[in-house]
Amino acid sequence: MAQFHVIAGANETNVYPDVRRISVADVFAALREGLDDFWDKPSHYVFLCLIYPIAGLVLVRWTSGANLLPLLFPLMSGFALIGPFAALGLYEISRRRELNLDTSWKHALEVRQSPAIPSIVAVGVMLLVLFVAWILVAQALYTNLFGPQAPESISAFVNQVFNTSEGQRMILLGNGIGFVFAVVALCTTVIAFPLLLDRDVGALAAVVTSVKAAWINPVPIALWGLIVAALLLVGFLTLFVGLAIFIPVLGHATWHLYRKLIVPLPRDVLSQAR
Repeated sequence: MAQFHVIAGANETNVYPDVRRISVADVFAALREGLDDFWDKPSHYVFLCLIYPIAGLVLVRWTSGANLLPLLFPLMSGFALIGPFAALGLYEISRRRELNLDTSWKHALEVRQSPAIPSIVAVGVMLLVLFVAWILVAQALYTNLFGPQAPESISAFVNQVFNTSEGQRMILLGNGIGFVFAVVALCTTVIAFPLLLDRDVGALAAVVTSVKAAWINPVPIALWGLIVAALLLVGFLTLFVGLAIFIPVLGHATWHLYRKLIVPLPRDVLSQAR
């Protein structure tokens, strides 16, 4: 049985990976390669990711029907915080395509057999805690500005947000606070999950390596975060339908971004690790 390890990682890969400096061109190259992965079998990727637009529509219905309208935007934007974990199966498909293995959608579920699954879960829990903290902060901000009473309707909520001084303050403060949460999530997990699928280095090494990658490559990583945010926004504005395409493309592109950022292991060690 695989050794249960979370922080330290497996003995044979228990090293902090070396990080390369990349350029803006590498970010766009990763996107092109992710799009190429998507076009390999687009129908089953769209099918696999239909859960995202469906979940989005359910979310809208739930928040509007339960007087939780103030939490609609935080919940939607919070998807960017947990998105790296949600795309695990897509990283695995890109990894298999790179190795010329079968890339049927069913293999997206095989990540649960990874020896690094405890570490993957640990980093996923970290993102979940970050997501919950963001929702609590957003709720506290709304309550502080408008009081505990929920808006009576969508039109009343829109009027609160766009036609009052409190609403303008909420937009300014909310986006500023949300930006901080997004930067933390981006820097700590930009390549953490692909790294754990590829090498069982442990949760700590995966997070530290992601932070190091962001520190060494601030402009490319900032551009990557901006691209992710923009595509997710377009996905939301298209009534979540666009997410069925953008999520798989971004997931595959993340794997290729990881490949560009991390110096590969020597061939013999890499084959042994896999």
